[in-house]
Amino acid sequence: MKVLFIGGTGTISSAITQQLSQMNCDLYLLNRGNRSTILSSNITVLQTDIADERKVEELLNGHSFDVVCDFIGFLPEHVERDYRLFHNRTKQYMYISSASAYQKPLSDYRITEGTTLSNPYWQYSRDKIACEEFLMKKYREEGFPVTIIRPSHTYDERSIPLGVHGSKGSWQVAKRMLEGKKVIIHGDGTSLWTMTHNSDFAKGFIGLMGNPHAIGQAFHITSDESLTWNQIYSSIARALGVELHPYYVSSAFLASVSNYDFTGSLIGDKANTVIFDNSKLKQAVPDFHATKRFDQGIEETINHVLHHPELQREDPEFDRWCDNVITALEEAKKRI
Repeated sequence: MKVLFIGGTGTISSAITQQLSQMNCDLYLLNRGNRSTILSSNITVLQTDIADERKVEELLNGHSFDVVCDFIGFLPEHVERDYRLFHNRTKQYMYISSASAYQKPLSDYRITEGTTLSNPYWQYSRDKIACEEFLMKKYREEGFPVTIIRPSHTYDERSIPLGVHGSKGSWQVAKRMLEGKKVIIHGDGTSLWTMTHNSDFAKGFIGLMGNPHAIGQAFHITSDESLTWNQIYSSIARALGVELHPYYVSSAFLASVSNYDFTGSLIGDKANTVIFDNSKLKQAVPDFHATKRFDQGIEETINHVLHHPELQREDPEFDRWCDNVITALEEAKKRI
């Protein structure tokens, strides 16, 4: 199988790239080459910026693929460009959308691929919906062989998955835990969420590659494990070897007092209880089963981050913001 990934070294795609490199797959990555040193020698890198359409066209001259997947397409103009480049060059085009595109607020916490796509709180999600609509229109009208993939919260060894963190990532929250400081958890920590390790995501994704039952279809790929945010934060604290000191703040309040995009990432996503029904994926890929429990996966992640100082990006501005929010709410309690 000859495969082209646009991107291929991110959180979601790196595990797929790694697993395919160990299989009988002729894998090409089209990206800027910033992380090419981590790739297996049997992977071909076409080094350029995907935004340079003319250069990409030159690099693709003479190539056709069984599968093309865009991991970094966020806006309608991105998939419109992909259509121009690949509509005669691939037997299957896979687009990475987002499970945040599903209806918010949810009318049913159990999400299937038939759940309405609608998110008035997050432009990121609305852009993903617009990309899906363009691609499905091309499938209906021209037979463009598209498969839509909707990941939810997928993590790897390089970053600790959390609900509330700053613009520099999640390390500062882990640092607060290590220092015995209070950690902000949105809501009361009891809403349900799904965390998926990227190695499990990769198994489902690879099962859909070249799969005739995937053409013209959308699938989410997630674990079947449901966790409260309290369980998620407690697992992280245990992996760090410290006691968790949670401080609960309503999602609406966090969204209203912050320059961080908590309206989108919380109100439009993580504040909602969601349980994913993966039966459609399992019907198309009968041997798919997510096997990495969160407490196991997060222990591996914490261990990796602690042994790689370059992943420990401090964020003193977010740290001060957390302290300010907690102080303000405690003072408000005293005044009531």
